[in-house]
Amino acid sequence: MNWDRVHELRSEVGDDAFDEVVALFLEETDCMAGRLAARVDPATLGGDLHFMKGAALNLGFDELAAACAAAESALRGAGAGAVDLHALLEAYASSRRELLADTPRAMTG
Repeated sequence: MNWDRVHELRSEVGDDAFDEVVALFLEETDCMAGRLAARVDPATLGGDLHFMKGAALNLGFDELAAACAAAESALRGAGAGAVDLHALLEAYASSRRELLADTPRAMTG
């Protein structure tokens, strides 16, 4: 978890909007993680991975961003079968837990 990025985002959007941004982020990424866990569509996998990577970078989920980048690279190199979705989903779950467990840390600079 990149707490510097979390604090930077909080500073950018303001205290009042920060909770909304985090809630929207989690809603969108929970939906995407659920879709990836349920069924991988090779036609949309690249876009899904790119979306998750961008969202992760915006909120300081560095481990998830790295997992997405690795998955994008595997997809380009060897196709959808080479993508380690388990690692990606574990990175998301871990980062999500850390953010929610340390919400007071996210709210203070």
